[in-house]
Amino acid sequence: MLNSQTPQIIMKSLLITTLIGAAALVTATAAEIGQSAPAFEAKDLNGKTVSLSELKDKVVVFEWVNFGCPFVKKHYGSGNMQKLQADYTAKGVVWIAVDSAAKGKEDDQEASKMAKIAKENGDKSTHFILDMDGKIGKAFGAKVTPQMFIVNKEGTLVYSGAIDSKATTNQEDVATADKLFANALDAVLAGKEVVNAKNQPYGCGVKY
Repeated sequence: MLNSQTPQIIMKSLLITTLIGAAALVTATAAEIGQSAPAFEAKDLNGKTVSLSELKDKVVVFEWVNFGCPFVKKHYGSGNMQKLQADYTAKGVVWIAVDSAAKGKEDDQEASKMAKIAKENGDKSTHFILDMDGKIGKAFGAKVTPQMFIVNKEGTLVYSGAIDSKATTNQEDVATADKLFANALDAVLAGKEVVNAKNQPYGCGVKY
């Protein structure tokens, strides 16, 4: 039996179904371990164009970041992230920090202001990209900050997960945590298979 609310109920159901389908599509098309990393082209905070296709024969790290997130503050406040950036870029790794906060969301900043914030936090990444439309983040399947990805010299995604094993905001835990990401990156640089290549990252949800 139909009533005056039936059309609205049907439309609402269709909308929910569409949204669920769209979310499933994003999940289904996100990069998987062992597959080619998503191609992209974007400008960094210095106006330089960055594309994965031009980084062939390079090991590339992607770090999803939101400087307002307490989990990110844990690793920048302790100096852990900056040390990792400096140590591995010195070994030839290209380190790309990505902020996927959408316009109007937390940590949404204009490029000039973000450059200042990144400098204040001691950022030592090779490139820092503002991904305000979320295309890069969704292509990689980035869910939280910090979340780490590693792409090998062949352009294959070989790591997706947490920076370490202790999902806390305590800086003191950095020293005693299992270095999940660093161990994976060391393995990649040594030409070895990555153990625990995909694991559950922890942090603040990416503000798409």
